[in-house]
Amino acid sequence: MRWKNAAVLALALLAVGCSSNSKKELPPADLPDITEEVTLSKGWSRSVGDGQGSTYNLLVPAVDGDTIFAADVDGVVMALNRFNGDVIWKKDFELPVSGAVGVGYGLVMFGTLKGEVVALDATNGEEKWRARVKGEVLAPPANNGDVVVVQTQNDSLVGFDAATGNQRWIYENTPAVLTLRGTGAPIVTNNLAVAGLSTGKVLALDIQRGIPVWESRVAVPQGRSELDRVVDIDGGLLLSGGTLYVATYQGRVAALELESGRVLWEREASSYAGVAQGFGNVYVSLANGSVEGVDERSASALWTNDALARRQLSAPEVFSSYVAVGDYEGYLHLLSQVDGHFVGREKIDGDGLRARPLVVGEWVYAFGNSGKLVGLTIR
Repeated sequence: MRWKNAAVLALALLAVGCSSNSKKELPPADLPDITEEVTLSKGWSRSVGDGQGSTYNLLVPAVDGDTIFAADVDGVVMALNRFNGDVIWKKDFELPVSGAVGVGYGLVMFGTLKGEVVALDATNGEEKWRARVKGEVLAPPANNGDVVVVQTQNDSLVGFDAATGNQRWIYENTPAVLTLRGTGAPIVTNNLAVAGLSTGKVLALDIQRGIPVWESRVAVPQGRSELDRVVDIDGGLLLSGGTLYVATYQGRVAALELESGRVLWEREASSYAGVAQGFGNVYVSLANGSVEGVDERSASALWTNDALARRQLSAPEVFSSYVAVGDYEGYLHLLSQVDGHFVGREKIDGDGLRARPLVVGEWVYAFGNSGKLVGLTIR
């Protein structure tokens, strides 16, 4: 088990995009000069504790109405006005937070390295309930108002009563022998709990009973070594209408029909970060540092921007007519959705920017590794 944990940490570093059989590791690409066509304007900036911490956490903030919620690695949870950054409430739980934050239906939820799940009252930050699972919680819990669903590092899914925290069901999976460090957040609807697994599969459960409804394999492990056969779904799932989008490491990016799991289209890709969708296209941050735009109708690449090679990109997010993506030096880049060329850039955090940007309306929120949370608009 210790060997496996060490390998998990090593793979998190491996995923920067260099081939395991390369003779010499190439450095991250230098930033290219760009002609700014739009300017990102910082509306406000606040510090949220120690941010992501030294382990490979992806503590993405969440918005509910006019409030943005964020948590740091040591258990500081904050609610802020998303338009001006004013603090509404702040709590320090002194917990090793690793999966944060999920919001909705009056709850703010997070998970910990010790297998704890904590639900707070969104209005004042008071703890409503606390539950325990068997395994680290590396992604935010999800909530449909009735059931809170949590995915653990060992690919188990657990359903809790949203009002009381009592466990309703558990569905255990057998994880891959080796995995990247991380899991994507589950998606919940009125009927389904959907999760991406370390085995390259997407699983949908009946949300009331925790029994399988469908299972779809997106990536097939290939290669002689266990390293070659890693096909984790770590970037999370994206739901748009009735279509589910997913990307795997050393596998594929695909679109699935939500109700049946039927694969609508797929193409080869390797991503540990995730995807975004807009204007009939899907955008992927690839493991090698390229950003790719994919036409949903043909499943072919519309454009590829490889100028950020090996810069450890965050997941992309659609912002206005652009694609926003962060990198290891803390820059937030804006790319054109049409052809992928750079249109703008802003330095957010010198310690890096690995959490997915969060877009709500005319605002984009970036949470830097050191804990700097910034709200930006286009000027």
